[in-house]
Amino acid sequence: MVLARSRVLKGASVNHSEAWQEQVHPIDPAVRADIEAKLAQIEIEHQVRILFACESGSRGWGFASPDSDYDVRFVYAPRLPWYLSVSEQRDVIELPISDVFDVNGWELRKALGLLKKGNATLIEWFDSPVVYQADPLFVADMRAAIERVHLPARTHYHYLHMASKNYREYLQGETVRLKKYLYVLRPLLACLWVSEGRGVAPMRFQDLVDGTVVDPAVLDAIAALLVVKRAAKESEHGAAMPVLNAFIETTLAQLEAAPAPQAPSVDFAPLDDLLLRTVLSGHTA
Repeated sequence: MVLARSRVLKGASVNHSEAWQEQVHPIDPAVRADIEAKLAQIEIEHQVRILFACESGSRGWGFASPDSDYDVRFVYAPRLPWYLSVSEQRDVIELPISDVFDVNGWELRKALGLLKKGNATLIEWFDSPVVYQADPLFVADMRAAIERVHLPARTHYHYLHMASKNYREYLQGETVRLKKYLYVLRPLLACLWVSEGRGVAPMRFQDLVDGTVVDPAVLDAIAALLVVKRAAKESEHGAAMPVLNAFIETTLAQLEAAPAPQAPSVDFAPLDDLLLRTVLSGHTA
């Protein structure tokens, strides 16, 4: 597939959907092979099945810088005896963090318990555009479960708190770290998406923008910001962007004043069934 060339003209609108297609989720083939090898080694060393592994963070959201690291997240299931132990056991696997890789995963029961609490991070993983490893049946079941047990009020507050906190801490000066705009805008637009009753917010930043932003000036400012972010280092600083600041402040005020969306009573029994079926499917006598 040939991707459109990204171009932003000062004072002119652009086709944002086309402009954002170029290098949105770049994963170097050699890096992908390295990540897949790390996952295979984890399965051997820890005696687990990795059910799903994806890219989180800026490469999954679609605005990675050239020096962005690779945030690899996965869900795994140990062998059946792990679940039959009286003693509590470690339910995360983490590799040492380097300048290039940040690799860690959650055990399946832990992941489903967090889903029951409305954990937005786990929900995002299963909408990642970059998947390194996946059990197709498990992924289909997990995505269906996410839709079924989604708690919009929980995700609403999660995203609203994140957007508000990041805005207060990072975007109040005349000169700011440019990447922080995206770390405010992404949760802000996700919160807006959920508050409008659209269900689970997509992970891709472009999808959020296309679905929630209509002001041409804001769209142009976001497009210009993305061009800079994808070309600059993670630490790049620049002048504050008044158009985005005004949009953020107005939207935050609207969301904070409105009641959080509510969902009908949720039946969490399917999560127990998913845990049982998945663990037993990997058991051999």
